[in-house]
Amino acid sequence: MLNDEFTAVLESYKLQGYIIPHPSIVKTPEQIEGIRQSGKITSAILDLLEKEIRPGVTTAGIDKLVYDYTTEHGAIPAPLNYNGFPRSVCTSVNNVVCHGIPSDRAVLKPGDIINVDVSTILDGFFSDASRMYLVGEVTPSARRLVEITKECLELGTEQVRAFGATNDIGRAIEPFANRNGYTVVRDLGGHGVGVKFHEEPHIDHFERPGKGFLMLPGMVFTIEPMINEGGYSVKIGRDKWTVTTRDGSLSAQWEYTVAVTKTGYEILAR
Repeated sequence: MLNDEFTAVLESYKLQGYIIPHPSIVKTPEQIEGIRQSGKITSAILDLLEKEIRPGVTTAGIDKLVYDYTTEHGAIPAPLNYNGFPRSVCTSVNNVVCHGIPSDRAVLKPGDIINVDVSTILDGFFSDASRMYLVGEVTPSARRLVEITKECLELGTEQVRAFGATNDIGRAIEPFANRNGYTVVRDLGGHGVGVKFHEEPHIDHFERPGKGFLMLPGMVFTIEPMINEGGYSVKIGRDKWTVTTRDGSLSAQWEYTVAVTKTGYEILAR
């Protein structure tokens, strides 16, 4: 499509209420390949942790595993020293929604659920993904929260398509979460990623009016629903990082880095 024709198409979408992305956040094939290679390291770390997370492990131990694997593969842990964050990975246990700081004092015990959020810089390209892990035997209710949250992620990801609306992601996630008795965190969301750690667009995981951003081939962003057993309200701890549920209920999160393609989407980190 010629540039003037494409401009006319974008203008027609703008008139329909879409936010038109700035051209700078649409990645070239070469940039997407760089993000894809970064994502391979992120995904491999999450695979590694499947075998390492168990009762008695500290979250600082998880952090060391992430740091060592990342640097041994020629990459950099993106969280380390990012806006003062002191560790290489986020470890969020039970009622911690996100951004939990690894600690030697935080020892995993049977029944815990933990989200590990891995972000990698390889040759200047960023990827970002997280998974939930069950520590020993967990309660049926905790297991169900983790499973439903993964389904929320999959439902949101299925909305990704060229010339779709980013707000369709939240419109798919929140009703499903609510039907299953859960709430969706509203104060945090997904984000563009690739040549920076955080870029446009912001991705809401709950229902919002309007269409949001127009999804164009080459856009790359995270989908990372945070689902609570109780209310959706959260609070930030004294460390200025750790986000917990305000009512103390359990929370779970899964995250992909996703690229919009001409025919749908590609998961670059999972």
